[in-house]
Amino acid sequence: MGKLWASSRVLTRFSRLCKLSNKTNDSEWAKGMAIEHPYLLFLGDAKDQLAAKTAQGIAHWRPDWCVGQLRLEGCKADLGLRDMTLDEAAEAGARTLVVGVANRGGVISDDWITVLEAAMILGMDLAAGLHNRLADVPVLKAAAEHHGRRLFDVRHPSDSFAVANGRKRSGKRLLAVGTDCSVGKMYTTLAIEKEMQARGMKADFRATGQTGILICGDGVSIDAVVADFISGAVESLTPETDSDHWDIIEGQGSLFHASYAGVSLGLLHGAQADALVLCHEPSRTHMRGLPEYSLPALKDCMDANLAAARLVNPAVRFVGVAVNTAALDEAEAAAYLAGVEEEVGLPCVDPFRHGVAAIVDRLDEV
Repeated sequence: MGKLWASSRVLTRFSRLCKLSNKTNDSEWAKGMAIEHPYLLFLGDAKDQLAAKTAQGIAHWRPDWCVGQLRLEGCKADLGLRDMTLDEAAEAGARTLVVGVANRGGVISDDWITVLEAAMILGMDLAAGLHNRLADVPVLKAAAEHHGRRLFDVRHPSDSFAVANGRKRSGKRLLAVGTDCSVGKMYTTLAIEKEMQARGMKADFRATGQTGILICGDGVSIDAVVADFISGAVESLTPETDSDHWDIIEGQGSLFHASYAGVSLGLLHGAQADALVLCHEPSRTHMRGLPEYSLPALKDCMDANLAAARLVNPAVRFVGVAVNTAALDEAEAAAYLAGVEEEVGLPCVDPFRHGVAAIVDRLDEV
């Protein structure tokens, strides 16, 4: 690390960039626009590797989008990417600096602001998925207006959505659902997209959370949408398309989670899914954050999701189960997956350990 994050060249480029006209006005900066890559992943002063999980996800799934990482003094996270100064990143063609680290409270640290402002002077947009908005920091808002840069606060949707209509749409859709929160729905859908594209199939991941949006460059952070418009937002995210094209939709929450079931239900109705994949983590003793609630039985969870999904697509079906077996050794994982497969009569895989080919094979039947 040990490199300065910027140099005097910031000042020499400042006068040229000041002459550029503004791209957009005020709240319209990022509305309806995809985040441009390549990315420079900003890790700031992350206290540990977990604090950089957003950047880790981007580096894992979109390594070709990442020119490097920028770490401040004391940073304890490392993605294994090249450490770069802002100047080096600009020379390498970075289009967006992504704040890939979260601190306590999800705020934009005062120690980061000078770096973020300098990135805009050097021609980069900014993107973040924190609770604290980039656009709410006066210095950053002013710099974005002055230099014609865009601020992407991906946790806070800027588009307006219509109420869902539930009308049948062309194209095909797969949605990941879960027995609980944080059981691998994003990883599973990204793995399915990758497998389908490797086979030459038409498939696109549709992000519904901030990390997923930064991984694919577009999407809607669905848990920040007003409740009446959740299903409409998902309809907007997955519009009519070619009959052989698949939208692979990132799931959120669980119908059995007392805190987040509303978001899960809105996704089911807006997705109008043809195929569902159940995601599960077998080592948990209770729902995440809710010790008084136990996890549902797999078949009960599948039945509930099918019942809800059939409101908008009576032909919906499950095509597989994805299990995060990180807490199990190889023998335990193999035995558990085999037992689930026998119980539900569908392919059961750990996407990280074994891939998702067996699930994708089932899509020919949909």
